[in-house]
Amino acid sequence: MHVVILAGGKGVRLRPYTSALPKPLVPIGEEYAILDIILRQLHAQGFTHATLAVGHLSPLIRAFVGDGSRWGLAVDFTEEVAPLSTIGPLFPIRQRLPEHFLVMNGDVLTTLNYADLLSRHVAADLPLTVATSPRVVKIDFGVLEADGGRIVGFREKPLLSYLVSMGVYALSRETIARYPEGISFGFDDLVLDLLARAEYPGVYEFDGYWLDIGRPDDYDEANAHFEEFKPLLLPSEAVR
Repeated sequence: MHVVILAGGKGVRLRPYTSALPKPLVPIGEEYAILDIILRQLHAQGFTHATLAVGHLSPLIRAFVGDGSRWGLAVDFTEEVAPLSTIGPLFPIRQRLPEHFLVMNGDVLTTLNYADLLSRHVAADLPLTVATSPRVVKIDFGVLEADGGRIVGFREKPLLSYLVSMGVYALSRETIARYPEGISFGFDDLVLDLLARAEYPGVYEFDGYWLDIGRPDDYDEANAHFEEFKPLLLPSEAVR
């Protein structure tokens, strides 16, 4: 099984931590970097190959990961000369990728079963399968529904439920075959284009632990609760 890890962003929202370190290498707990945890999880779930899409401070990531042998993985790299967003980095390397593979951000802490996501994607024969997490947003106002200049409905401080992308998805090589190399192309661009073509992506719903470390508050939360969730994030380490 093959995974592409997106590790080329500048991590602007996580400054000042990312001024000296790329976001995937910021430390979590006493002994791990985010990327270290991800690679341990992937190996434990049966992944054998990883491609890291790097850019910002890429020599540090290359030096930290090396050939991947310390995690039992075969690792190679693709370098972004210019920012290509989340899907663009795949286009120059698609011939190196298997028919089906996983794509994920390099700053995600989750107990998601990556292998099961990829397996479900292959079995469903879909162009894209997105791991999702439920989120509930409270509206602190009375919400009015209007029609023809009159109020026809009212909800007092409603709760709105959404499924949000976790930044982890399974993809098929055929899905990206039509796009040219060298363009900045994001996950949002891909989903909107697939919807326009009536090639509907699948959903892999997940309600376990997930934290996207995008802001200093998220990073502080990850460190504050890491020891609590470590046995779930790294079960083999907890047993050892």
